[in-house]
Amino acid sequence: MKKENKNLFVAGFILGLGLVGAIDGILFHQLLQWHHMILSPNLKLEIFTDGLFTALFSAKLIWGAMKIFTDARQNELGDSWKIFIGGIFIGGGTFNLVEGIVDHHILQVHRVRAMAENPLAYDLAFLAIGLALVIIGLMIKRMEKAA
Repeated sequence: MKKENKNLFVAGFILGLGLVGAIDGILFHQLLQWHHMILSPNLKLEIFTDGLFTALFSAKLIWGAMKIFTDARQNELGDSWKIFIGGIFIGGGTFNLVEGIVDHHILQVHRVRAMAENPLAYDLAFLAIGLALVIIGLMIKRMEKAA
Protein backbone atom coordinates (compact mmCIF):
# COMPACT_ATOMS: atom_id res chain seq x y z
CA MET A 1 0.00 0.00 0.00
CA LYS A 2 1.34 3.42 -0.95
CA LYS A 3 2.33 5.69 1.97
CA GLU A 4 -0.46 8.13 1.05
CA ASN A 5 -3.13 5.44 1.19
CA LYS A 6 -1.64 4.05 4.40
CA ASN A 7 -2.00 7.51 5.96
CA LEU A 8 -5.59 7.66 4.73
CA PHE A 9 -6.30 4.21 6.19
CA VAL A 10 -4.79 5.14 9.57
CA ALA A 11 -6.84 8.36 9.69
CA GLY A 12 -9.99 6.38 8.85
CA PHE A 13 -9.14 3.79 11.50
CA ILE A 14 -8.72 6.48 14.18
CA LEU A 15 -11.96 8.17 13.10
CA GLY A 16 -13.72 4.78 13.21
CA LEU A 17 -12.58 4.25 16.80
CA GLY A 18 -13.91 7.68 17.76
CA LEU A 19 -17.13 7.38 15.76
CA VAL A 20 -18.22 4.04 17.20
CA GLY A 21 -17.14 5.27 20.65
CA ALA A 22 -19.44 8.25 20.14
CA ILE A 23 -22.30 5.99 19.05
CA ASP A 24 -21.74 3.80 22.11
CA GLY A 25 -21.58 6.77 24.49
CA ILE A 26 -24.55 8.60 23.03
CA LEU A 27 -26.78 5.59 22.43
CA PHE A 28 -26.04 3.18 25.29
CA HIS A 29 -24.85 5.59 27.98
CA GLN A 30 -27.08 8.60 27.43
CA LEU A 31 -30.18 7.87 25.32
CA LEU A 32 -30.98 4.27 26.31
CA GLN A 33 -29.17 4.53 29.68
CA TRP A 34 -28.35 0.83 29.58
CA HIS A 35 -25.01 1.26 31.31
CA HIS A 36 -22.25 3.61 32.40
CA MET A 37 -18.51 3.05 31.97
CA ILE A 38 -18.40 1.73 35.51
CA LEU A 39 -21.51 0.34 37.14
CA SER A 40 -21.55 1.66 40.68
CA PRO A 41 -24.07 2.71 43.32
CA ASN A 42 -22.22 6.06 43.24
CA LEU A 43 -23.96 8.06 40.48
CA LYS A 44 -21.25 10.75 40.54
CA LEU A 45 -18.60 8.11 39.79
CA GLU A 46 -20.72 6.72 36.92
CA ILE A 47 -21.19 10.18 35.41
CA PHE A 48 -17.50 11.04 35.89
CA THR A 49 -16.31 7.87 34.13
CA ASP A 50 -18.79 8.49 31.30
CA GLY A 51 -17.27 11.96 30.97
CA LEU A 52 -13.78 10.46 30.70
CA PHE A 53 -15.10 8.08 28.05
CA THR A 54 -16.62 11.01 26.12
CA ALA A 55 -13.32 12.91 26.34
CA LEU A 56 -11.43 9.86 25.01
CA PHE A 57 -13.60 9.27 21.93
CA SER A 58 -13.74 13.03 21.28
CA ALA A 59 -9.93 13.13 21.34
CA LYS A 60 -9.84 10.29 18.80
CA LEU A 61 -12.18 12.21 16.48
CA ILE A 62 -9.98 15.31 16.76
CA TRP A 63 -6.81 13.23 16.28
CA GLY A 64 -8.20 11.60 13.13
CA ALA A 65 -9.26 14.96 11.69
CA MET A 66 -5.89 16.50 12.49
CA LYS A 67 -4.11 13.56 10.85
CA ILE A 68 -6.09 14.11 7.66
CA PHE A 69 -5.34 17.84 7.73
CA THR A 70 -1.62 17.35 8.43
CA ASP A 71 -1.16 14.63 5.82
CA ALA A 72 -3.09 16.64 3.21
CA ARG A 73 -0.92 19.73 3.83
CA GLN A 74 2.18 17.60 3.23
CA ASN A 75 0.67 15.99 0.10
CA GLU A 76 0.87 12.62 1.86
CA LEU A 77 -2.84 11.78 1.89
CA GLY A 78 -4.23 9.21 -0.51
CA ASP A 79 -7.43 9.63 -2.47
CA SER A 80 -9.05 6.19 -2.21
CA TRP A 81 -12.48 6.35 -0.59
CA LYS A 82 -12.40 2.53 -0.30
CA ILE A 83 -9.23 2.62 1.80
CA PHE A 84 -10.70 5.43 3.94
CA ILE A 85 -14.15 3.85 4.46
CA GLY A 86 -12.53 0.46 5.06
CA GLY A 87 -10.38 2.08 7.76
CA ILE A 88 -13.45 3.60 9.42
CA PHE A 89 -15.25 0.24 9.50
CA ILE A 90 -12.17 -1.62 10.75
CA GLY A 91 -11.52 1.04 13.41
CA GLY A 92 -15.15 0.97 14.55
CA GLY A 93 -15.20 -2.81 14.71
CA THR A 94 -11.93 -2.82 16.61
CA PHE A 95 -13.47 -0.43 19.14
CA ASN A 96 -16.37 -2.84 19.74
CA LEU A 97 -14.11 -5.88 19.98
CA VAL A 98 -11.58 -4.32 22.35
CA GLU A 99 -14.16 -2.51 24.49
CA GLY A 100 -16.37 -5.60 24.59
CA ILE A 101 -13.64 -8.08 25.42
CA VAL A 102 -11.81 -5.87 27.93
CA ASP A 103 -14.67 -4.02 29.69
CA HIS A 104 -17.48 -6.58 29.44
CA HIS A 105 -15.56 -9.84 29.84
CA ILE A 106 -12.09 -9.35 31.33
CA LEU A 107 -12.56 -6.38 33.69
CA GLN A 108 -16.34 -6.81 33.96
CA VAL A 109 -16.81 -3.09 34.73
CA HIS A 110 -20.14 -3.09 32.90
CA ARG A 111 -22.34 -5.06 30.53
CA VAL A 112 -24.08 -3.76 27.41
CA ARG A 113 -27.41 -4.15 29.17
CA ALA A 114 -26.86 -5.41 32.70
CA MET A 115 -30.54 -5.39 33.69
CA ALA A 116 -31.65 -7.47 30.70
CA GLU A 117 -33.03 -10.96 31.16
CA ASN A 118 -29.95 -12.33 29.35
CA PRO A 119 -27.12 -9.74 29.53
CA LEU A 120 -24.64 -12.14 27.90
CA ALA A 121 -26.71 -12.12 24.70
CA TYR A 122 -26.28 -8.33 24.46
CA ASP A 123 -22.54 -8.61 25.14
CA LEU A 124 -22.14 -11.27 22.46
CA ALA A 125 -24.21 -9.24 19.97
CA PHE A 126 -21.92 -6.26 20.67
CA LEU A 127 -18.89 -8.43 19.82
CA ALA A 128 -20.61 -9.88 16.73
CA ILE A 129 -21.32 -6.37 15.45
CA GLY A 130 -17.67 -5.46 16.00
CA LEU A 131 -16.50 -8.53 14.08
CA ALA A 132 -18.98 -7.79 11.28
CA LEU A 133 -17.69 -4.20 11.01
CA VAL A 134 -14.08 -5.43 10.74
CA ILE A 135 -15.02 -7.98 8.06
CA ILE A 136 -16.99 -5.37 6.08
CA GLY A 137 -14.06 -2.97 6.37
CA LEU A 138 -11.61 -5.59 5.11
CA MET A 139 -13.91 -6.39 2.19
CA ILE A 140 -14.19 -2.70 1.24
CA LYS A 141 -10.43 -2.24 1.55
CA ARG A 142 -9.81 -5.34 -0.54
CA MET A 143 -12.01 -3.85 -3.31
CA GLU A 144 -9.29 -1.22 -3.78
CA LYS A 145 -6.68 -3.88 -4.50
CA ALA A 146 -8.97 -5.59 -7.01
CA ALA A 147 -9.55 -2.34 -8.93
